[in-house]
This record gives sequence, C-alpha cells and structure tokens, in this order.
Amino acid sequence: MHSHPLSTLIVTIGLLWITVAAPANLAQGAKTEGDWIMFVGTYTRPPSKGIYAYRYEIPTGKLTSIGLAAETSNPSFLAIHPNQRFLFAANEISQYEGQTAGSVTAYAIDASVGTLKVINTVSSRGAGPCHVALDAKGTWLFVANYGGGSVAAYPVRADGSLGEASAFFQHSGSSAHPQRQTGPHAHEATPSPDNRFVLVADLGLDQVLTYKVDASKGLIQSDPPFVKISAGSGPRHLAFRPDSRFVYVLNELASKITAFRYDASRGTMEEIQTTSTLPNGFSGQNSTAEIAVHPNARFVYASNRGHDSIAIFGIDPAKGTLEPVDHVSTQGKTPRNFAIDPSGDFLLAANQETGSIVEFRIDQKTGKLTPTGVTVDVPFPVSIVFARGTGR
Repeated sequence: MHSHPLSTLIVTIGLLWITVAAPANLAQGAKTEGDWIMFVGTYTRPPSKGIYAYRYEIPTGKLTSIGLAAETSNPSFLAIHPNQRFLFAANEISQYEGQTAGSVTAYAIDASVGTLKVINTVSSRGAGPCHVALDAKGTWLFVANYGGGSVAAYPVRADGSLGEASAFFQHSGSSAHPQRQTGPHAHEATPSPDNRFVLVADLGLDQVLTYKVDASKGLIQSDPPFVKISAGSGPRHLAFRPDSRFVYVLNELASKITAFRYDASRGTMEEIQTTSTLPNGFSGQNSTAEIAVHPNARFVYASNRGHDSIAIFGIDPAKGTLEPVDHVSTQGKTPRNFAIDPSGDFLLAANQETGSIVEFRIDQKTGKLTPTGVTVDVPFPVSIVFARGTGR
C-alpha cells in the first residue's frame, strides 16, 4: 500500500518532534517502570546512623522502608554509578586518618535486599566533603570539599573501588559575606552533559570554576578558569538544561538563581538573568539548597530553607530564561535536598530538621507539584538518590 506524501510528511514531522522535544517521555515509562531503591544520606546526629534505604515503585511512587543500608558517619551526599551496581558517599567529616580531611566511601549495592557493602574508603583531601558526582561513563568521581575549599578527582575501578586522588585543586580567595565568604567553599562539582567539563560552584568565592575532564588525571584546569557571580551571592549548586545550552546556578546566600548561556565547545558561561527564588513580600530568613532541571527540559525546581518551599520556574525554550510558576510548601522544615524520580513523575523533598521526606506528583504540562500524601520519616535527611532494584 502506498502512503500519501502529505501523511508521510506529517508522520516524519511528528517523529522529529518526538525526538527533539520529548526525550524525557521516551526515557520514561517502560524503561523506568518497576522496582527501584531510594537511598537517603543523612547527618548522623542521633538517632541517625548512616544511609537508609526504601523500595520505590514506578509508576505508583509507593515507598516501603528497608531500613539502615549502611552505618557510616555523615553521608551527606550520595551518587549512583551509571551501571547501578555501586554507590558513593561523601563523609562530611573534618578529620580522617589523622589528617584535616573528610572521606569518600565506595559501596556495592545488593539490589535484592537493598543493602550496601563497603568496598573501600579514601581521603577526600580536604575538610567537610559535601558533594560527589560521577562522569557519564562512571570512570571518574569528583568531590567538592566545602570546609577545605577544594575539588578532587578519583579513578573508579571496574570493581567499584576508588583509587587515591588523581587530581586535586585548592581554591583561594574570599568574597563579601563577613561570615560565610572569608575563604573558599567548593560546594558542588557537576559534569557537563557531554562529559567534557566539570563546573564547580564555590560559595566562598562567588565563582563557578571550570575544569576539563582529562583521560589520565580526571580533571585539569580550563581557560577561562571561572565565571564571577555578583558579590555576596554564594553559588551552591547548579543544573544544566539537558541540551547543554543553559546552566542554572543556585545562590544560597542571595536566594537567587542566575541563568547562564553555556558554550559547550569551550565550557564557558554568559549570564542572561538573575531571579529570586522567593515569593514577593517574603521578608524572613532564607537560604537556598538544591536545584534541578526536569528531564523534559521545561521546568526548574529550587528549594528554599526558611520559606521551606520548592520554587517552580518555567524555562523559555529559546531564551533559556526563567518565569516563576509557583511556590509549594515542603510540609516540613529545611528542605536541604530533593530529587526528581527516574520516571520524572514525582519529586521527593527531604526536610532535614523535620526528619521527613514528602512526595509530590509533578504536572508534566505546568510543572506544578501536588502532595501525594506519601511521607516517610528519616532522621536528618540530606541526599536522595535512586538505583535500580531487582525488578521484582
């Protein structure tokens, strides 16, 4: 049977639209459905003992407690290896093996029971490591040391173990805030979607520093080495739009997001907008914590600590600028972290001081959040990640 040329054209355009405009929808559904494990990193003040685990079902968003997955000190940020077999935790401590440093622990994930087994632990080379991230291939782990104001790269071996730091960079300088910016405070190291660069938000310097991913050392310096953000902003975390054209930097001290146009060929950033994460008229104390771009590339989410909300923004598809959509209470205090689940259908907010994780359904058209009624109790939660379960 011959197809009509016009219908062929419509089908072709339709397929192009799906490919260009809806990558997230293709990634959702069948690929993510089934059994996942949600791991939660905590600050280990009593009663917390380490990393906790939950069974997480897609597409329902149902959570079932597994319990303590690993006992460890201050696992404040977690990362899952792309092969889903390993988890890495920053131990946010200031002394390790007699040195002024924290540590990073590699774990093997037992997906059948949701527990973690220590593979090895290495020095983070600086005090207070607060963030870990892997490159897209899982070859390198990048660590940001908040207390030490430094960043390090580690080779990840085939068995999931970490080698000693293959690259280390000590930041230096200060900025405007009299208490929080007397020295450098590297807060997050984020690989670019094309795996060529790593951007490091340094809260103490009001800078986002750029490093190149290097095949032998993990990280090497880039030129230009950084972009400056207005004094007193305190850049904390950042997120790329999936197409790499824009980067959104969350400023903890100023409660603002700075949007940048990103040149993926050079790893450079050009500021295009700065916008508040707070609603008009709010006058209380606030600091921001986490930022994420929805996988459908249409929305940005950021957490406010003080206002205790998730701020929602729509992204202009062409300009990359942000338009406020809504502010939603996290139903608890101090949402230090939140995560969008692998399906893109739910957002889970971690209220550090309330000791709760509250689940919201994401409206795919508007970006708005609706509480599902699911809340789980976790002491001092500070990081949420998802790993594939056994599929049972």
